[in-house]
Amino acid sequence: MREKELEQRQMEMAKIVAALNTQQEKLQSIFRSQEINTNEMEALYNAEELDIMQIEAHRDFGIKLVNDARNQERIIENTKSILKRKQEEVKKAHQQVEILKKLKEKQEKEFYKEYLHLEMKEIDDITSARFKIG
Repeated sequence: MREKELEQRQMEMAKIVAALNTQQEKLQSIFRSQEINTNEMEALYNAEELDIMQIEAHRDFGIKLVNDARNQERIIENTKSILKRKQEEVKKAHQQVEILKKLKEKQEKEFYKEYLHLEMKEIDDITSARFKIG
């Protein structure tokens, strides 16, 4: 039962890791868009004829990209904090599984030890009964 809980926690953590990777890819995409936009703005500034409308459009788009990047960074930080909590949950669940395994092993050893003790006692009883008869 604890093993299933551990597996479930690991699955949840894997989903969060996948989401984090997707979010980081999205942030990288925003950064690439910013770079492209900056290069296009520089090209507009260096053109023979200045097109104010296009320059303003690129500037506005650049501002939007900066805001998008900030928002994405916040999302990534939130996801990282969630991931950290999930890692702690997985660690605790793993510890519980290990504790139960050790307890089970200890109980099995005690059972086997008691079984051998009873078996030896039975053999002793049989042996002493033979000597009494004989």
